[in-house]
Amino acid sequence: MSLFRGSHIGALVLAMSFMACTDSRNSVGPKSQNLSPGEPSMTMGSGSASTLLGRATFSDPHDQNFNVKRKGDDWQVEIKAKPAFDIAVQTITFQPNGQSGWHSHPGPVFIQVVSGTMTFYESDDPTCSPIVRTAGQGYLDLGEHAHIARNETQLPAQNVVTYFAPPGAALKIDQPNPGNCPF
Repeated sequence: MSLFRGSHIGALVLAMSFMACTDSRNSVGPKSQNLSPGEPSMTMGSGSASTLLGRATFSDPHDQNFNVKRKGDDWQVEIKAKPAFDIAVQTITFQPNGQSGWHSHPGPVFIQVVSGTMTFYESDDPTCSPIVRTAGQGYLDLGEHAHIARNETQLPAQNVVTYFAPPGAALKIDQPNPGNCPF
């Protein structure tokens, strides 16, 4: 009898989950239908798969101003944040002609192209000039405006992406097509 009861509960939970996902008020993604006049339509990515490798919060419990500095003979780096920040790392594989959709980030993002070729476009570039990066090259997005990542080749491309973000913030913020590119 408990098996029968459990299957009904499972079916009920599944049905409720489906209804919650179809209710636009509960959607965690961008609105893509039933837009009000003048409301921007977000662009969706396609042909990509991502895996979050890890995310952690860095803070100094003794000081609200997080500051790490390392200085060598001919090299130095410094990271400052107030009061804390998250670092998240993920891999993203783009299939041929795959793309991220227009989006922004709450902080800087370091993108390493580890295989294949990726092309990036910036929303604030009126000429829509491609920024091409191949395996072993990096692309820095400061997170200040929208951009799109595209695999415009016939081979898969893989990126390792490192995000710096406020604690708990969404790593990707879908944005409307800015209209500066022909796609």
